[in-house]
Amino acid sequence: MGIFGKPLERSWGVGIRAVGGYLPEKSVSNTDLEEILLTRDDWIRANIGVETRRMAADDERTSDLGAAALKDACARAGIDPAEVDLVICGTYTPDNMAPPAAMLVIDKAGAHGATGFDINSGACPGGVFALDVGAKYLASGEYRRVAVVLADVNTRTMDWKDPGPAVIFGDGAACYLLERCRPERGLGPTLLHSDPTRYQSVWVAREKRALRDGTPLTSGFGDNFAQLSGRDVHDFAVGEVPVLIKELLARADRRADAIDLFALHQANLYIVRGIMAALGVPEDRTVTNIEKYGNTSGASVPLVLREAQDLGRLAPGDEVVLAAFGSGLSVGVALLRWCGAEDFETVATS
Repeated sequence: MGIFGKPLERSWGVGIRAVGGYLPEKSVSNTDLEEILLTRDDWIRANIGVETRRMAADDERTSDLGAAALKDACARAGIDPAEVDLVICGTYTPDNMAPPAAMLVIDKAGAHGATGFDINSGACPGGVFALDVGAKYLASGEYRRVAVVLADVNTRTMDWKDPGPAVIFGDGAACYLLERCRPERGLGPTLLHSDPTRYQSVWVAREKRALRDGTPLTSGFGDNFAQLSGRDVHDFAVGEVPVLIKELLARADRRADAIDLFALHQANLYIVRGIMAALGVPEDRTVTNIEKYGNTSGASVPLVLREAQDLGRLAPGDEVVLAAFGSGLSVGVALLRWCGAEDFETVATS
């Protein structure tokens, strides 16, 4: 940290035209988990804040979730998916190791003609890291409409005998649809930070596991299993995320109490509350959905934005802080001024 370049001058801003979302139909309650894990509903509610989470159907893959979110974003913007120029899929659970899941998202969403590739920005931090990549492509002027899709089938990385990660995560997808906007609106400064000394605090380890009788144990991704240290994540999130948010606001000459909405990664309900307390702002300046969906990794921040919009909590001109953090451990924070429909320029489609 401490070495940053100066953004290039340009005559347009990068705005979020629409936020799409998709949650699988299957809902799994804490009580359902009591049947397969050594855990209790009251303990999960009191320590994590999750009540239910969504789980992808057996025939649903990451690309299916991502395509549904992209189509939803396009529907909300009133455009056809075929009018998208570039699809960036942030995922750590691609359908296959190659080609990228983005290509299947393009095909299933009908975004034919778009170019697509994946980025693995470490799952949960992707809500800002992947957005930053998409914003830079739009800012370059090479693409006029960019869809940044965050999609993961987190529950397929579970060892269902390990309650640590199994009680937290759910499956889901979201999509930022980015377009040019008035230069004084849209995405402002973004800060990204990674601390590789805590690489194993939250990670998907590649290792062989077996049941007590020696029977090989596999997840939905073979010998890959999610692991986490709840204490490490809590200390990092509550201790360091507010510091980076304050640095971001200082660079933009803004104060936390003047921000209209904080869209924070849904790692744990009490971590969200801890960050808000550390910033010294009331909890009604944020929106949470971890109670209903669990931790949906990279999709959680855009899903918070989507929910805030549906609740009427976002208006053109509002200032919003995004913060996504997790595996690595990494954290990305961004400041944006929310756009209205009139803030976007007309995009040529032919």
